Amino acid sequence: MAYGEPERRRLAVVDLADRRALEAYRPADPEVVEEARRLKEAALLDFGLTESAVASWLYAKCHHQIPTTAVDTAAVVASGDGSCLLLYNPAFFVGLGLEGVKFVLFHEARHLVHRHLLAAPELREDPVFELAAEVSINHVALVRLGRESLPLLNGRPTGVDPRRVYDAYVEDLTAHGLEPVAHQAFTETDLRVYGELKRMRHPPVPEPRLCLHLADGGVPADQETVDAVTSSALLNSLLAARRGHTGAERELLDLMGRTEGDSPRAARLWGRLGAGMLRGETPRTRTVDWWQRWLVDVLGSKLRDGERLVYPKKRGALLAALGQDPMLARRGPVREKVLVIAYDTSGSMPDHVVGWLTELVGRIDGVEAHWLSFDAVVMPFGPGERVYGGGGTSFQAVADHVEGRTEVNGRRFDVRPDAVIVLTDGYAPPITPREPDRWIWLITEGGSDWPETHTPAMACHRVTTGSR
Repeated sequence: MAYGEPERRRLAVVDLADRRALEAYRPADPEVVEEARRLKEAALLDFGLTESAVASWLYAKCHHQIPTTAVDTAAVVASGDGSCLLLYNPAFFVGLGLEGVKFVLFHEARHLVHRHLLAAPELREDPVFELAAEVSINHVALVRLGRESLPLLNGRPTGVDPRRVYDAYVEDLTAHGLEPVAHQAFTETDLRVYGELKRMRHPPVPEPRLCLHLADGGVPADQETVDAVTSSALLNSLLAARRGHTGAERELLDLMGRTEGDSPRAARLWGRLGAGMLRGETPRTRTVDWWQRWLVDVLGSKLRDGERLVYPKKRGALLAALGQDPMLARRGPVREKVLVIAYDTSGSMPDHVVGWLTELVGRIDGVEAHWLSFDAVVMPFGPGERVYGGGGTSFQAVADHVEGRTEVNGRRFDVRPDAVIVLTDGYAPPITPREPDRWIWLITEGGSDWPETHTPAMACHRVTTGSR
């Protein structure tokens, strides 16, 4: 996805997924780069605090944010190796100023959400839908960011002006004896904009120069990567909304209303996320286990793959067929990650939760899992083995074992875990592990969630322990 300006689009001069090439291509003046970076960081901070929880979470998942003159404006690259990059031209950002930068970043974030929620191939192939997306996104951006007009660059507006498109729509329908809807109804939902534009005798289509993602081959936008990153960002925003972030709740309710009404795909995706909970609704056909979605997302960040050079066979074969030199991609784990799962057996732990965790860990590639049960002492076990317990509870016993201070069955735990998951009711003296940011506490229903308010606070979530 790439934001555009009213100038002639030029083809990418380097591979937009090659970070080193992007950084090396005609570097901008260091002072301009620093100012652009400051504006970008200020814009993202404002998103997180007030204007867009979704954009804040989405850009948090763009682990590489690169100032480069290889793009004229700004772009979010979703490459086939699962990585997501934010690229921005330093001079473009400096020319726009803070409010303009916020508009551009909001616009691009919203495009990723559109591609995730409204990704029907027949829609993406219709240029009228592309224009409808531009109109809808810019309308929402103007409203949410409190703007009266599009940002200016060198005195000229950037992007598609939704009001000019609406005026053209009214003129076309009136000229052909049809009744146009009011502006509020026209912009009510994303697909309503599309439907009204299709009523025109001569519907306009956007020019590729206005936005690089409107042109074939403009910017890599691997659908699987877009789906994974955007779904994760929406989930984080949803969890923030359920924890009392009113801005996130308002934004998500508005986004749901604008996308799901006429789109079966969007409705299914919102249902899988369990977003109906914000409206007091629960899907009839499924159980939405928030803690499971939360844990998958947290583990995904803690056990994120490192980098190593690999040869992508499919892409390499395509390049060879085109007569180009093969290239290496950066992906894959550097080393096997260590995960500790500790079950509090001082009381009754739910079998379906234990079973789900066992299956989850078994599906994570490159993970060395260590399974512990504990009451007052630690008792290692293997998946499927009988778990013993029933005495008092000691979290310190787990910490002492995991941090290598005590022996169990004559052996010390001699590896450093990347994450420690503790399933417990929480009723035992609190502890402060050596590395609290690596600990994840799953608290059963009715238990104490002290890790969340502990100093320092640790990742903590309540789990559903009822029958499925």
